[in-house]
Amino acid sequence: QVQLVESGGGLVQAGGSLRLSCTASTPGSLVHMGWYRQAPGKSRELVAAIAGGGVTRYSDSVKDRFTISRDKLMKTAYLQMNSVNPEDTGVYYCRQLPEGNWGQGTQVTVSS
Repeated sequence: QVQLVESGGGLVQAGGSLRLSCTASTPGSLVHMGWYRQAPGKSRELVAAIAGGGVTRYSDSVKDRFTISRDKLMKTAYLQMNSVNPEDTGVYYCRQLPEGNWGQGTQVTVSS
């Protein structure tokens, strides 16, 4: 299985934007990918996914604000986060779907 490294997290004000990246650190293509979020005290949840044909799906909590994408070589996946709010705070993880390895995660903190 491919090893993944997330980056791009940080502190952002409500209403701002961030772009998270997920890069394969071992050989392999990132075809079916998911971005998960684990908010403080909550379970990890899938917020965005992209399939091999480019079809995407989102949780209701991020729909119309977040966008998942991949580069053409399928070596990096992205999560563009717009109009963030404090409820978006958490550790974000990427994962090959359905049951790939977890990366170390990247912390996103949204201040009000």
